[in-house]
Amino acid sequence: MGSGGPERDPLDGLDEEQRAAVCAPRGPVCVLAGAGTGKTRTITRRIAQLVRTGHVAPGQVLAVTFTARAAGEMRTRLRDLGVGGVQARTFHAAALRQLRYFWPRVVGDEPWPLLEHKLRLVGQAAQRAGAGTGVEDLRDVAGEIEWAKASLVAAEDYPAAVATARRATPVPAAQVAAVYAGYEELKNRNRVLDFDDLLLHTVAALEEHSAVAQEFRDRYRCFVVDEYQDVTPLQQRMLDAWLGARDDLTVVGDTNQTIYSFAGAAPRFLLEFSRRFPDAVTVRLHRDYRSTPQVVSLANRVISAARGRPAGARLRLEGQRGAGPEPSFAEHEDEPTEADAVAAAIEQLLREGTSAAEIAVLYRVNAQSEVYERALDTRGIPFQVRGGERFFHRPEVRTAVRALRAAATGYSPRPPTSDSVGSALELGATVRAILARQGLTAHPPAGSAARSRWESLRALAELADDLAGSTPGADLGRLVTELDTRAEAAHPPAVAGVTLASLHSAKGLEWDAVFLVGLAEGTLPIQYAEGDQAALEEERRLLYVGVTRARRRLALSWALSRGAGGRRSRRRSSFLDGLAPRKSVASVSAGSSPSS
Repeated sequence: MGSGGPERDPLDGLDEEQRAAVCAPRGPVCVLAGAGTGKTRTITRRIAQLVRTGHVAPGQVLAVTFTARAAGEMRTRLRDLGVGGVQARTFHAAALRQLRYFWPRVVGDEPWPLLEHKLRLVGQAAQRAGAGTGVEDLRDVAGEIEWAKASLVAAEDYPAAVATARRATPVPAAQVAAVYAGYEELKNRNRVLDFDDLLLHTVAALEEHSAVAQEFRDRYRCFVVDEYQDVTPLQQRMLDAWLGARDDLTVVGDTNQTIYSFAGAAPRFLLEFSRRFPDAVTVRLHRDYRSTPQVVSLANRVISAARGRPAGARLRLEGQRGAGPEPSFAEHEDEPTEADAVAAAIEQLLREGTSAAEIAVLYRVNAQSEVYERALDTRGIPFQVRGGERFFHRPEVRTAVRALRAAATGYSPRPPTSDSVGSALELGATVRAILARQGLTAHPPAGSAARSRWESLRALAELADDLAGSTPGADLGRLVTELDTRAEAAHPPAVAGVTLASLHSAKGLEWDAVFLVGLAEGTLPIQYAEGDQAALEEERRLLYVGVTRARRRLALSWALSRGAGGRRSRRRSSFLDGLAPRKSVASVSAGSSPSS
């Protein structure tokens, strides 16, 4: 069945709908999977079942998703199922791999390097076009260029395309088009590619070179696409080029979690799947194993208020966990007061035994994190800001990995035995001894900076424990290989500490306790969505995504003013109408545990 671990029956522990998806005949298959319904479990089990029944070899499967973390999780689960060799990657990582392989044959010279920081070239193009060159100006225009390329819109067609899409532009559309054209010219002159070019050039290679397409299609026979509601027209075109005339395709998605329309995501591909493939098997996963019935009930109420929901989005979740506390609502005078109340509630949860890693504070925009960082730091509560410095780029992590790599060169473990517990203890003890010289102690140090470094080292040690437990005979060399693979895929281990994250970056994650903060009109929904029904509905889906991140405890709060003592000119989000108590709920204290 493949390498990587003991063989397991892919059908073990599945519910009726999950089993139907896993056992469906060869594609096309569409899995409409609500939040918390076990979609990753289902699609990895489906891949394992296809391999187990001889339909496809592991190396003939290409599974794509949208984040390196999700791809890494998929590979880990497949390895635990005993299925090695499946290619699980992001769209861009898959395209980069293919393009590097086919480039000499298609283009004839060395592959062009990847442009990791595009703002310099965008700035040069903006200066030529007479556009603003401030950092925020350039980011806005770069975002428009990314949207256009993801939407298969050329520079000369941009003004007409945004008019048709009724898309608000940061500067006049003609000026964006001029910067876009100049940027493409500079990029080609410098012989570099940006991330969107990876997909565009891969599509061109497959569509224009039949021999290239045939070689690719001989290699890959079965395709799986996760988060299919977030596919862009460019990604769909690449998927079509991969498939050719075949239909061995499984897609998984939830239109209620479409939150990337601003970047070109188009849920129509998911909604129209059965129209494109009339013989497709469609399975709906509606049993929510993540959240309590109380959280699930609130999530259903949030999304049921949406207007214009297509039939494919009408998926009502059914909570499968035991009962928990009702979600709480709290109104505050100002943001610092709100942040302090949330920090106090988190402190109480920690005293009650909840792990800091199982708590999250979620907000609409990244700028909201600062006041919560200060509030948590004041109380000495460890935290991590999702989207901050990348884990494998941290100095202490790079030093620790070098030490592990050096030790692996001369490491001679005892031969693997059936005693998996003993093997796991040996690797764990060895890794901790090495990391002790880097600063890993039995107990965390005082001070947020020292604590942060310590948490990084502890995360490496716990990853070694996990690897030893899932892979019999794993040694230091295997651990270093795992770390290299994770670093390349940007798939870090979990780090203990309260997570601060935007609602967009929280998608796909879950915690025992979630604080949804800043739920004021103008922030969620964001001010620029006012008057645009489609944009407003996307903001509602963001709230739905936030609610469904919580397993057990959920607290929602908002502040009437921004600064301490400021004018109380705000009002709570209109999305809370009918959900939160009608009168002021300042008496419902967010300073107490959300379980209260």
